[in-house]
Amino acid sequence: MTSVQIETDYGPARVELHCAEQGRAVLLLGHGAGGGFGAKDLIVVTRAAQAVGVHVALVEQPYRVAGRRAPAPARQLDNAWLTVAEELIEGQFDGLPAVFGGRSSGARVACRTAAAGQAVAVLCLAFPTHPPGKPEKTRQPELDGVEVPTLVVQGERDPFGVPAAGPHHELVVLAGDHSLSADLDGVARATSEWLERVLRPLD
Repeated sequence: MTSVQIETDYGPARVELHCAEQGRAVLLLGHGAGGGFGAKDLIVVTRAAQAVGVHVALVEQPYRVAGRRAPAPARQLDNAWLTVAEELIEGQFDGLPAVFGGRSSGARVACRTAAAGQAVAVLCLAFPTHPPGKPEKTRQPELDGVEVPTLVVQGERDPFGVPAAGPHHELVVLAGDHSLSADLDGVARATSEWLERVLRPLD
């Protein structure tokens, strides 16, 4: 693992690079609103991706690098993410196909930026379909707006809801809640099988 800093319009982002032996693609993963790289699902997904030949870049948003817990506005998150993605894909990963992903808030960023960042696929871990107890404030359109293959891995008791399936995304519902820690083997298995499937035509 190596760590790099990338300057954005909102301060430096920190990136942990976990490279596979033979990289066929790169998976960029964002963290949740108040969390970091230590989330158990991000750890198992990193290992699962490496096992199928995918480099992983864990992206820490500038507000977290600066020590703030409250997330930045969506526009800032998206802008910083795209800056990091462009530098990584054109630099360290030399134009490899990019999969955007993340958990919770990071999954929303991945969905919103997939088209602009030319992602070939999107991985959503615990997509927060709505704020807890407020199903009328749905974020489903962010997910429905993604036009590349998308996997959503969701806990069946997630207080942020379970999204509806759609034409471009498939849904895997596992035991557990928003943390996805109740079935980490299931998270890893779903991720590796899906990555193999969506990347095979690009090999």
